[in-house]
Formats: sequence, structure tokens, C-alpha cells
Amino acid sequence: MQYDVVVIGGSYAGMAAALQLVRARKAVLVIDAGQRRNRFASHSHGFLTQDGVDPGEIARTARAQLQAYPHLVWKDGKAVAVTGARDDFTVMTDDGLSHHARRVLFATGVIDQLPEIAGLPERWGRTIFHCPYCHGYELDMGRIGVIATGAMSIHQAELLMDWGKVTLLTNSAVEPDLDARRKLETRGVTLDDGRIDRIEGEADMLMADGRRLNFAGIFTATRCVPSSPLAEELGCAMEETPMGIQVRTDEEKQTTIPGVFACGDAARVPHSVSLAVGDGAWAGIQLHRSLLWPDA
Repeated sequence: MQYDVVVIGGSYAGMAAALQLVRARKAVLVIDAGQRRNRFASHSHGFLTQDGVDPGEIARTARAQLQAYPHLVWKDGKAVAVTGARDDFTVMTDDGLSHHARRVLFATGVIDQLPEIAGLPERWGRTIFHCPYCHGYELDMGRIGVIATGAMSIHQAELLMDWGKVTLLTNSAVEPDLDARRKLETRGVTLDDGRIDRIEGEADMLMADGRRLNFAGIFTATRCVPSSPLAEELGCAMEETPMGIQVRTDEEKQTTIPGVFACGDAARVPHSVSLAVGDGAWAGIQLHRSLLWPDA
């Protein structure tokens, strides 16, 4: 079967894009490996009408609504190769099948590269976060620890003061200069240059010097990379951002390869469910336009 669009990635951005396309009665295949970035979180916040809802439930509801459209085919599996050119792409999946389409959309999301600190991965998405707009309010203005990973952590610590009393733990990852230290002090951020040994309890940091620091929650600025190498392997240009590597797109969400689009966390910063949905919806509209007017 020849699809109009194959969407690689069936999380929020991919489904939002697919919805625009099936409502335009385009034949769409969504290939989803089932690894949502926020699968570790129990609640999603900041998404209008869905504030505080389990992000898994949001995804399940969206999928059910999407699959009510007859022009949608959903495939649970992993895309392993993409070849071809505009109007004649082939997407291979891990079951050995080939799927043909006029356009390809990468909505693969990203992987968070976490600081190598004992106890951190187990608490990621539960008491350790990256987005204050998603998780800051629930900390009820309590003590917040920020684990530094680079220069962006200084900005993150300053920002988080609107959600609690912040301590920036440099952990040998960043050395704020005098000007940065003055800005942090002015903002009310406490600076701790000690080294973190591990994280215990809900959000307790055990320092190398024996101190135990208790926090209501912890934030860290992870470095993100696309969760799939397929866009880069196809030849799409990548770009460096303050948050990591992403697929380069233009204002219409088209990559540097004609007929190939990208959206969501893999193709924009900053990241959140609501921003991913908006980005996906825009990509779906632009994909539809490209099918109608390929030379526009």
C-alpha cells in the first residue's frame, strides 16, 4: 500500500500531526515503538484541559480518538531504515516489512542523557525533573535542588526561584564566574560547590563530605538527543541547541531532505506535552499542504 504519510513516532507530536492529516482524508501510517519520553511521570501538568492527568492516559485517549478515523493505520513496532526520495519513500520496520509513502514525518522524541549520579535514574520523572512549568507548582514552594550539568543550569536555578527556595549544586560540572555568582545571590539562589555522592529517599542528596540535603524535588538540565538515528542516517541536517542535538527544520517543519518533516521534542526546544502537540499539529498541516502543492 502507498501511504500519503508515514509518521515515525506515535507519541503526542506524532499523533497531533496524524490527526490533521486523517481529517483531510489522507492515508497515514503511524509506527510507534511505545517508548514515550514521559513514561516515568505519573502526572502531566501545564496542558490545558489535561492538567494533572496521567500522561499515559492522555496518550491512550489520543490514540483511541485517532484510530476512529478509517484513513489511519497504527503499527506497534520500530522503524529501522528509511530510503528513497520525495513521493517515493520506503520505511522498513523491525518485522522485515516495507511501507511506502509520499512523505515521512519524524516524531521520534528524544532521549535524556542523565548525570551519572547513583540514585538519579530511579527517581527520574518522580522526584527529579527537567521542566519547572510541568512539575514546579506541586513542590509547594519547598526546597529545590538543582544539579548542575553546564552553563544552562545557572539559568535553570534562577528560573526555579519562582517555585521554591533553590540550591544550585555545582558538582564540579560548572564554575560560575563572579558575575554569575552575583546574579544568583541577587535572585536568592544558594550555591553549593560540594560533590554529590548519591541520591536517597524521595529527594535527599548525600554529599561526599557526609552532609545530607533534603529537598522537596530536584531538577537538572539533561542533554537531549533524538531517540532514533534514522533522520540523521537519511541525511537530514542536525543542529546543536542549548538542550542538545535536534533535527533541523524550517518554519514549515520540513527538514533539509525534500519530503521529510520532523516535529516535537526531536525538532524543537523547549519541550513539554503541550508544545509537542502544537508543533505536531502545525507539522500535520504543513504536510497536507506539501501534498497538495509540492512545488510551493
